[in-house]
Amino acid sequence: MLGLKLPTDPRWVNLAEKDLEEILTDHAYCEQKAATSCISLIQQFPEREELVKALAPIVTEEWGHFRMVLAELEKRNLKLGAQRKDAYVNELLKFQKKGGSREDRLLEKLLVCALIEARSCERFRLLSLHIAEDELKDFYHKFMVSEAGHYRMFIDLAKLYAGEEKALSRWQEYLEYEAGLMEKMDLRGDRMH
Repeated sequence: MLGLKLPTDPRWVNLAEKDLEEILTDHAYCEQKAATSCISLIQQFPEREELVKALAPIVTEEWGHFRMVLAELEKRNLKLGAQRKDAYVNELLKFQKKGGSREDRLLEKLLVCALIEARSCERFRLLSLHIAEDELKDFYHKFMVSEAGHYRMFIDLAKLYAGEEKALSRWQEYLEYEAGLMEKMDLRGDRMH
């Protein structure tokens, strides 16, 4: 369903569960950045009514996810650590086409958001299936379902504003690029991506 060309190495779950404070910290900041990205899109493209209507509730949902992860940290007597650079997202941003029309820039932003949500969904699925603790399996299952919906929404918005053919053609380019990126990146259990 997600179209990702290269699945996450299954050993990632084992690495992630070795230090829950680190993965939960990174997860919290990913949710915060997702809310911020949606706010930014609304600010940059307020005339796109369908985009504003679609993203406004996502801002609230992502911020709620941030609070859920904070609550999970607190429940476990763990602390929210410092935010770190997200090498995965920074590499995706390098692939964005620069310049072009306003519509072209919107397409690039929507596809980057879709890809981040797709990879997050895939990783949450792995955690929901393979992390040792049953309570965390349920916790991550909820995030997986949510991210799948967000991924679809960003793809649908891209098709709406760029046309299906153009959006899906560029999406395939992103998927190929992301697969190469995943091959090169170190497998780290302290990062969601």
